[in-house]
Amino acid sequence: MALFHAVLRIDHETAQVLQFDPDHVESQKLKAHSHPTRHHGSKVRTEHEFFGEVCDALAGIAEVLVVGGRTAMADFRHYVEKHRPQTAKHIVGYETVDHPSDGQLVALARQYFLKYDRMAGTPTPT
Repeated sequence: MALFHAVLRIDHETAQVLQFDPDHVESQKLKAHSHPTRHHGSKVRTEHEFFGEVCDALAGIAEVLVVGGRTAMADFRHYVEKHRPQTAKHIVGYETVDHPSDGQLVALARQYFLKYDRMAGTPTPT
């Protein structure tokens, strides 16, 4: 099922994509794979691989709200803007959150998109 909106909760090791419409919610979880090496920059490569997998999971979603801690969101935003501009076009906002439940996260995103769609003049698909 293709859903129009999604909220992405991200940190440096895990991500969760919650796609939703008024009646349904689909969840996908992603986890970073660690590659313990002594090579310089291996942590950055691992992070870029993980962020790339997250971007791949967002393919086909029209509007995405990204939530999480400030540092992880800033790193993800930098990666997306530099390496995945096609994904950046679909990210409509970034919100700092603590540790909401899945239900709270979807409720937050629904409220956000309701305001965002009204401001953009875009009717929310039903």
